[in-house]
Amino acid sequence: MSRCDQQGDESAAVACSETAVQRAFDLCTAFVALCVVAPLMLLIACVVWLESGRPIYFSQLRLGKGGRPFYLYKFRKFRTDCGPGGRPLTLRNDDRMTVVGRFLALTKFDELPQLWNVLRGDMSIVGPRPESLAFADCFNNGLEHVLDCRPGLFGPCQCLFRHEELFFPPNAEPEEFYRRVLFPAKAKIDLDYFSQRSLVKDVGWVIRGAGAVVGLTSSMLAKSYLGEELVVWQKLIDGGGL
Repeated sequence: MSRCDQQGDESAAVACSETAVQRAFDLCTAFVALCVVAPLMLLIACVVWLESGRPIYFSQLRLGKGGRPFYLYKFRKFRTDCGPGGRPLTLRNDDRMTVVGRFLALTKFDELPQLWNVLRGDMSIVGPRPESLAFADCFNNGLEHVLDCRPGLFGPCQCLFRHEELFFPPNAEPEEFYRRVLFPAKAKIDLDYFSQRSLVKDVGWVIRGAGAVVGLTSSMLAKSYLGEELVVWQKLIDGGGL
């Protein structure tokens, strides 16, 4: 049995058939955005190189639509001696980050190269966050329907869990907590939204995503989705059950 033992809804299929209008929106938005932020991206590349040399970019296999893996691109925010096979989660005060990397993580500027992933067709502007292969076994019990959608830069979970590292209890094992609590919560939010998405709603999440970067989205809303899971988990830890 998978370690991700949270139960999803077996019948919760997601209607993620992509329309021509949505794909046109992706292409136009990504192209225009790349033109606008190209000077910023050049500046970031120079600063990353000046601080810690090459590589400037970081690439890692992630799960795409239909479970097909693709290479996701970011500006590198970790030290050069940290390979792609390290811990799959970024935690609070992560000692792998460089000084520039902390700024990139705070502003989410490290994700700007993913506009190229959108143009390539690996990702969409709005979609579920592409998951690491380390958590591929979590897509079961109905939660695998999240993979019916093309992953995206923006979306409900990207906004609600803008500061995901703050949700990890200090005395919990991070990967197990992610599997048992955070992953199922995020997957259920995505299943709920993408089963009834529309282009207008997608644009709304792009705007909310921009607001989340500057701190306009409260993490309290995300905690409400976690419900009693956080409380139960903390009791298990305090009682020595984990």
